[in-house]
Formats: sequence, C-alpha cells, structure tokens
Amino acid sequence: MTGMPAIRLADVRKNFGATEIIRGVSLDVAGGERHAIIGPNGAGKTTLFNLISGRFPITAGSIELRGQRIDALPPQRINRLGLSRSFQITSIFPRLTVFENLRCALLWSRGYRYSFWHLLPRARALNEATEALLRDLNLAERHDLPAGLLSYAEQRALEIGMTVAGGASVILLDEPTAGMSHSETEYAVALIRRVTEGKTLLMVEHDMRVVFDLADTITVLVYGRVIASGPPSAIRADRAVQEAYLGAMAA
Repeated sequence: MTGMPAIRLADVRKNFGATEIIRGVSLDVAGGERHAIIGPNGAGKTTLFNLISGRFPITAGSIELRGQRIDALPPQRINRLGLSRSFQITSIFPRLTVFENLRCALLWSRGYRYSFWHLLPRARALNEATEALLRDLNLAERHDLPAGLLSYAEQRALEIGMTVAGGASVILLDEPTAGMSHSETEYAVALIRRVTEGKTLLMVEHDMRVVFDLADTITVLVYGRVIASGPPSAIRADRAVQEAYLGAMAA
C-alpha cells in the first residue's frame, strides 16, 4: 500500500432535491488495498460510487484520485486518469462476441483513439492482449459467442474483465457477486483477487462471506453516513454495526 490515498472523500454530500442521500462522507482508500463498502439497502452505497466515478455531480465536499480533484470531471476524464467501474446491472454489448467486447475495452489504453483507418483484425498486439485476457477470465472457449448468450455468472466475469482491461489502477466493483450461486461466487472471488492484484479495489457487496474474504478494510454506510471503518476483525465486533444490521433486518 502507498502513502497517498488512491481515493479521498472529504465531507462529500449529495442531495436530490430536498432529500439528502449522502450526508458528509469522509473516507480514505489506501493505494493497493481492497476496500469494501457495506450497509443496509438504501444506505447510499451505489450513489457514492456514482459520485466517485463522475456519473452524478456532488452537492458539496471534494473527491480526489491520487491527490487530484475529480469531482467536477465527466466520467470519461476520470476513467482516463486511471479509475474504472462496473455496475449493479451487467453492462456489456450483448450482440458483440465475447472477444469483441474485451477488445473494445482495450482500445483506448492501446492507443486506438478516434480513428477510422485501423483494421482491428490486423492489430496483432491488440488481438493477442485480448486473447490473453480471455484466458485469464476462463472465457477462451466462449471466444466467438455473442456475449448476450453467456450465463449470468459468465456475463459478470466478462464485465469485470472489461472493467480492468483498460489498465486502470483503481477499480470500483458494484455488487460483483449479486445473484450468484455459492460455487459461482467462489469463482468470482478468485477472479477478482487475481485480476485486481496490485491495484486498488473499492467494492460494494452484500455477501458478507465475500467481504470478509476479500477486504483489507471495511467501511459501513448507514443512511448516507459512515458509522464505522476499519479492518474486518474490528468491524465484525463493532456494536454499532451489529445494531445497524439488526435494525435493518427487523424493519
């Protein structure tokens, strides 16, 4: 882990009209760590992701990526500064093949910008990098299959692959194992650990087995506020965290 935080949030707030959703969140995510954000439904976890990735503007506060303010930047600028994210709802190109989806995700980082004269089938280095990523995702046998025909777990694996394909050093994963069986979840956890090695990972996840298996640090968000943040052992024993979850379950 590095000294400067990969992500720093300082008193971040987000209102939708008169409704305050994020209520003064301050948080540091250390470089190279795996950091999980947990909390009951409606806590504001995905909204926080949308603020960090530039999908929504903040109402107040500041967000930094490796020391640079990003809260006024559009998503594409933030991505090109080295932050990439996935979504709760799988976001792929269903009519393109699995190979084509991954190749699209690699284009910008490989220097293929706004050009109409490159013939991608002849781009040997690009295609070889795509093939290598396919193998790393265990999707090589699905090379020519339209992505929309993959199983749910394979589509999630493909989206994770597309998220890391551009070489971003900071990865945001929003509920990467949602809807998976136990065996699919085990595969996804192993995949996430492998493809985010050496990167900073910030994830939202409801499955506590996944959280405690992957995370170095856990932050608990309740009604738009951080009520606890620390190593898994401390979070597991925190009474306020227990009460927040028990209260949500009772409600």
